[in-house]
Amino acid sequence: MAAPTFETLLYAVEDGVATITLNRPEKLNAFNTQMMKDMIAAFDATDADDAVRVVIVTGAGRGFCAGADLSAGAQTFDYDSRGGEGQADKAARTRDGVQRDGGGLLTLRIFDSLKPVIAAVNGPAVGVGVTMQLAMDIRMASTAARYGFVFARRGLNPEAASSWFLPHLVGVQTALEWCYTGRVFPAQEAFDKGLVRSLHEPDDLLPAARALAREIADNTAPVSVALTRQLIWRMAGAAHPMEAHRADSRGIQARGRSPDAREGVTSFLEKRPAAYPDKVSTDLPDIWPHWTAPSFS
Repeated sequence: MAAPTFETLLYAVEDGVATITLNRPEKLNAFNTQMMKDMIAAFDATDADDAVRVVIVTGAGRGFCAGADLSAGAQTFDYDSRGGEGQADKAARTRDGVQRDGGGLLTLRIFDSLKPVIAAVNGPAVGVGVTMQLAMDIRMASTAARYGFVFARRGLNPEAASSWFLPHLVGVQTALEWCYTGRVFPAQEAFDKGLVRSLHEPDDLLPAARALAREIADNTAPVSVALTRQLIWRMAGAAHPMEAHRADSRGIQARGRSPDAREGVTSFLEKRPAAYPDKVSTDLPDIWPHWTAPSFS
């Protein structure tokens, strides 16, 4: 499959690992509408490509993402007044007179990813630069990284569905403190509070992220990983463990009779690496007949 090209991203696939690099380094990879569209399209591409086993997201230059591009000045967040977005785009994002938040469109797309997503945060990550990471599975950070939920300091509220994601990751108290103060804090604090899985010296960050990606890609069944990702994310908001039991049971029944399960057991008994034949694009079972994603209203 030919690698797609994007205006605001670099995209490469090597040995089963797709690397998405935010690529506006002259602006510290500030987020704009085009980057939102490009990132959503990039996750469409990783889902569709069976050669992709794991996705890494990082930033070009010295920043991960400095938040929203503020080049429109005071009108940056005024959907009705700002330019730079066509009427068709605005209409497509509008529901009941409300324009959907672009960061939320992105995080909901990442939430639906069929492939594991690792954030390799190489530098400053504030505003949407940090909230976009919350829907990623594992966050690894450079010691040079900085974080900030700066919305209240810009007269805004948290976006990108972060009011759901952030308390799930760090608890309500920490989420409220970070969002109330809007302060920028070091990677060490993000690690101490559980937002970040591990800290690395700048030159060691991407090698560490790739090593973790290899651990996943080289040892696990892609369809099983896709199901696992759906189960853990979707069940984070379930009202009762019975919801998980229903989905688990459907998954075990479907996967237990699959070629992957036979290969997994046989390779273990024969003490050899497994060669899983099933593909996410064609063999992912539907274990969610009771699942309906909420609509915007």
